[in-house]
Amino acid sequence: MKKIMMIAAMMIAAVSANAQNEVGQITLQPKAGINISTITGDYNDKKAKVGLVAGVEAEYGITENFGIDFGVLYSMEGCKMDLPIAAGEGASVYLAKGVNINLDYINIPILAQYYPVKGLAIKAGIQPAFNVRHKASKDGDKVNIDGVKSFNFSIPVGLSYEYASFVLDARYNIGVTKLFKDADQGRNSTFSITIGYKFAL
Repeated sequence: MKKIMMIAAMMIAAVSANAQNEVGQITLQPKAGINISTITGDYNDKKAKVGLVAGVEAEYGITENFGIDFGVLYSMEGCKMDLPIAAGEGASVYLAKGVNINLDYINIPILAQYYPVKGLAIKAGIQPAFNVRHKASKDGDKVNIDGVKSFNFSIPVGLSYEYASFVLDARYNIGVTKLFKDADQGRNSTFSITIGYKFAL
């Protein structure tokens, strides 16, 4: 029984040691992946849209199990939906099916990261963002979307796992601010999966 207790204690100690980060170390992580995004609210035949996300994140080790992460990411978000379209002034309105709503942002995630075991991080934080593109597109035709706010704010939560310096990250961004100036509904809702390579500076 004593041997079993000693083995269990050694295993716990080994896990705790493996969970440690180097205090004061700064790491950099270029990363890229995909978004699966939509816009909340009651819109016609709304569907999720797949887009790209890419950029770089840096982490500072505060304690052995805790770090702060800061990043800059280019993120392609939005959704697909049916939109009412008027052919011209005084013309009848028809419903355009499956229009791509393309909303691209420069996201700036600021995350707290906790490492319960080696390589595994639980993360949450805040994410200010700036809109750099707002277009609707269908069958090769593109038009600007009026009334899109230039600033957006969301709360990212997620998990990541690091192995041999490669980091697989799954993150959900919960939209807080409204996307459109003249609408009471519509917030970003985005799930991201990225792969990155982490190295110390």
